[in-house]
Amino acid sequence: MRRLPRRLAHDEHADLVGHLDELRTRLVVCVIAVAAGFGVAYAFHARVIAFLNGALPAAHRHPVTFGVAEPFLISMKVSLVAGFALALPIVLWQVWSYLAPAFAQNVQRAVAGLVVAATALFAVGVVFADRVALPAAVHFLTSYDDQIYAIQIRAQDYYYFALMVLVAVGLVFELPIFVLALVRLGVTSSAKLRRNRRIGYAVVAGLAVALPGVDPVTTLFEMVPLLLLYEASIWLSVALERRARAGAALPV
Repeated sequence: MRRLPRRLAHDEHADLVGHLDELRTRLVVCVIAVAAGFGVAYAFHARVIAFLNGALPAAHRHPVTFGVAEPFLISMKVSLVAGFALALPIVLWQVWSYLAPAFAQNVQRAVAGLVVAATALFAVGVVFADRVALPAAVHFLTSYDDQIYAIQIRAQDYYYFALMVLVAVGLVFELPIFVLALVRLGVTSSAKLRRNRRIGYAVVAGLAVALPGVDPVTTLFEMVPLLLLYEASIWLSVALERRARAGAALPV
């Protein structure tokens, strides 16, 4: 049985064949992880679909399908997305293990901390989307002009919309990590962020409009966390810079 590749140390050299062999092995690990995640998700796909249906009004908890193969294809697609989500920690770890030798040891620790924080924030964002944003958006959309239309919800359209909202809001919660990374790399600073608050708010509002969600409710539930997280990012940047200055001032 082929052993997993060893992660190279910083500045440890390897020839081209060694790098390609490591890359191939890590890709195989990623594929196996996604396949295993898909298998687990498909075994419980009825529960996954019921979880997504929880945001629908009681009268629409069973979305309609219009093709012979549509129920099978939808279940497979939902299971694949859920399986990839289950395998994502392993995939990210394999990507990081391949790239880590290019970074110094202190940078590796900083990146590892950011990855852990980013994973936690993404999970919080998905929970927020599931409990707050998605139900509000679905309620607004399915009750809009319901006196005019006989509203039927098509399964593939709804699951695409629900998954996009969950992913979009999860990514929205990554904003502090993105801002802190820019500050850490010296691209910007807390002083610039505070000085250009209004421009930042305008950019954040534009980003919320550009994210998935055709209705004002979804856009609002994406915009409000973005604005709050942007403000929190400014003050986290201040704390990061103070910590960096304090560390630089310590005697060697």
